Order: sequence, then C-alpha cells, then structure tokens
Amino acid sequence: MKARTRRAVALAVGLLTVGAASALVLNAFRSNLVFFYSPTQVQAKEAPRDRAFRIGGLVEEGSVKRDAKGLTIHFQVTDTARAIPVTYTGLLPDLFQEGKGVVAQGRLGADGIFRADQVLAKHDENYMAPEAADALARARAGQGSVVEGSAR
Repeated sequence: MKARTRRAVALAVGLLTVGAASALVLNAFRSNLVFFYSPTQVQAKEAPRDRAFRIGGLVEEGSVKRDAKGLTIHFQVTDTARAIPVTYTGLLPDLFQEGKGVVAQGRLGADGIFRADQVLAKHDENYMAPEAADALARARAGQGSVVEGSAR
C-alpha cells in the first residue's frame, strides 16, 4: 500500500471516529436535557407528555397532604395564575414548605397529576430558581413561554 493511500485511510478512520464520538455526546446531551414549564404552560398543554420536564413555582398554601403511612406527599405548585397537582414519594428538602418556591422534576400523567422524581426547594429567603422567578413574573403579566432548563 502506498503512503498516500495509508494517509487517506488513516484520515478517513480518524474522521469516522470523531464523528461517532460527537454523535454519542450530542445524543447523551439531548436525552438529558430537561425543559422548565410553569403551571400555566402545563395546563395549556405546552409541556411534553412523553418525556420528563421541570415544573416550578410556589407550593400552594393549604395544599400539602402527607400519606399517613409511607413517604408519599401530595401538593400543588402554582404560578399564582394556575396550579398543578404534584405527587412525590421520598424525602423532601428541609426547606420545603407552603408558600415557598419549589422546582419539581418528573412526568405528567394522563390524569393531569405531575409525578415528581425529584423536588428542589429554595436555599434561603432571597433565592428562587431563575426559571421559577421568570415563570411567576410572566404569569402575573399574563404571558408564558418555554424556558430551556439545564442538563441533569
């Protein structure tokens, strides 16, 4: 085999390897990308039914109900315009409470109940996730749009 042919084969193999690695990285990134939606957007059917997403806002006052047995909790997340029922099984963050900011990640069931896999609460009195603060501001203004979340 001539040197020129060997270089062409090596270049082709290198390009194929880089292309395959890039495709794998982009596929992994896309599958872990989680979008954020407000309760208003979820009720407007803007949220996906077939994949996980994040919902955020405030824990509605008087909505927190704990099962007598087990770790299941039911609550409502509101953006002050609409509210979505959420069910979560597991330990909640210490700062989780009614009237405070929350972001839940999971899937929306066919029954309209959001089943959370993860619940995040704000970490101090002045902080709220930027997506949640943005959604609350848009809900108060009467508008809504999708905000891209971060990868897991």
